Amino acid sequence: MTSLLEKSCSGYDLARRFDKSIGFFWRATHQQIYRELARMEQAGWIASAAAPDGGKTRKRIYQVLDAGQQELKRWAREPAPPQDMREELMVRLRADAVLGPLGLEDELARRKVLHEEKLAGYRAIEARDFPPGRVLSREAQIQHMILKTGIMFEEGWAKWSGEALDLLRQTADTAPKM
Repeated sequence: MTSLLEKSCSGYDLARRFDKSIGFFWRATHQQIYRELARMEQAGWIASAAAPDGGKTRKRIYQVLDAGQQELKRWAREPAPPQDMREELMVRLRADAVLGPLGLEDELARRKVLHEEKLAGYRAIEARDFPPGRVLSREAQIQHMILKTGIMFEEGWAKWSGEALDLLRQTADTAPKM
């Protein structure tokens, strides 16, 4: 609903916009987005109409209704528990600690590169959208804070991956063999 409040659009356009913004922090398939649009329309929170440029397609433009704005406000005020980390790699590292070297170095190196690549992408967005010295609206400042969360997350994981990789490489010869 938040994205639709920013700009009414079709489900397809919403899914594309989602992938380029909220999708960095909240994953949803296009099918999930369409199911959610149908659910919200059924609840009376959004409405849709045939797109003027839809031709013979079933393309619809969605917009948020007053009831949807009220529901979004209600939902946004609800306390939300922090998400627990669920990371399979931690269990694999525990197995490495117990069993001895399992050859996780390649996986750690791969993940380090992936986190560095995502970090570079976030920093490019930051340089493009939030250059130093630009006066930002409240909305832009909040969007920048959300992006900073992603930057800090990727910085942390890239650093941690490097440290874990160094540790495994340094201790490979001293680990007990089972």
